[in-house]
Amino acid sequence: MTGWNSAPPPVRRIGLGGYARFVWRALTIGLLTYGGLLILLVLRLVEIPLYGVARPWTPTITRLVCRAALAVMGLPLVVHGTPMTEAGATVSNHSSWLDVLVLNATHDLFFVAKAEVANWPVINWLARATGTVFITRKGGEIKRQKAIFEDRLQAGHRLLFFPEGTSTDAIRVLPFKSSLFEAFYAPGLRASMHIQPVTVVFHAPEGEDPRFYGWWGDMDFGSHFLHMLAARRHGRVEVTFHPQVPVDAFDSRKTLALHCERVIRTAHVNAEA
Repeated sequence: MTGWNSAPPPVRRIGLGGYARFVWRALTIGLLTYGGLLILLVLRLVEIPLYGVARPWTPTITRLVCRAALAVMGLPLVVHGTPMTEAGATVSNHSSWLDVLVLNATHDLFFVAKAEVANWPVINWLARATGTVFITRKGGEIKRQKAIFEDRLQAGHRLLFFPEGTSTDAIRVLPFKSSLFEAFYAPGLRASMHIQPVTVVFHAPEGEDPRFYGWWGDMDFGSHFLHMLAARRHGRVEVTFHPQVPVDAFDSRKTLALHCERVIRTAHVNAEA
């Protein structure tokens, strides 16, 4: 295989200070995460009998924990625009697992993740506790995935998914797949649903490879996590919330997906074709 996704990752060397930073940050983020999870689970005991599948309180815990985790890492977050308040979903380009922290830190939402994440140690039950929707992108599963989306949307959950279908090297936006947009065209949803495109741009630390934050090819989670937490200095990440659009303004899921891709790509200052 040749191309950008088979290119070797940036060379990163970690010294003694880097390992010390990793240990301190990992322990601190771990305490924040599991402490927040404990609070979340306690709140769910009250939230479930009062609101059923709706989650008016617990996403706030996730948002606060993610904001704190970014602060511990030393990764500044700059936000432009405003998250929508209408019913529907957010779609974004996808650079790495860091997108989960960044986007969760901006507003209350529920991620849509590939089915494999449900089997990842530790992360799987964190994802389940925070209301993540697990999907498989196999063609035969589209009808079932559509039903799951419809149930969550009707419960008032604002979903977020990555139409590229994979993470990247952080300097490009891949063509959007339109299959997940189909759920918004259900007869009971189309007239009331909105989609908000969101562009996430990671700026590498000065002097570092522009792909510093990317996660692609054969890169494993463990080593990427190590390097992100061990980094002596970070750049910054910018999140731009674009104007939301009503689903029924587009005649098909493909035209809606293409619109979102164009908006996100245009605002991605590092994007390559």
